[in-house]
Amino acid sequence: MQRIKRGDTVEVIAGKDKGVRGAVLRVIPKQDRVVVERVNVVKKHQKPVQAGRGQVQPGIIEFEAPIHLSNVMIVCTQCNEKTRVGYRVTEDGKKVRVCRKCGADID
Repeated sequence: MQRIKRGDTVEVIAGKDKGVRGAVLRVIPKQDRVVVERVNVVKKHQKPVQAGRGQVQPGIIEFEAPIHLSNVMIVCTQCNEKTRVGYRVTEDGKKVRVCRKCGADID
């Protein structure tokens, strides 16, 4: 089970965007990275490309680059604080994520 999933609210704990909160847009488990909205925004100079599906607009585009999982912490929905993730098994056998600070279910 993953500690951080798409749609979770996370807070950046290291780097140039330290303290910024945002929703997880994408998780890349093989590289241990996540893409968070409005975090690690980079500029890319795009050349005009004529591909088979149409043209790519030239210019400077901005997009969110991936950030390492160790630099973000999940924000609990109940206590609204950044926290580590614990696990517990429910009565019907499902594994759920739990806030380590207040004990509330994150899922």
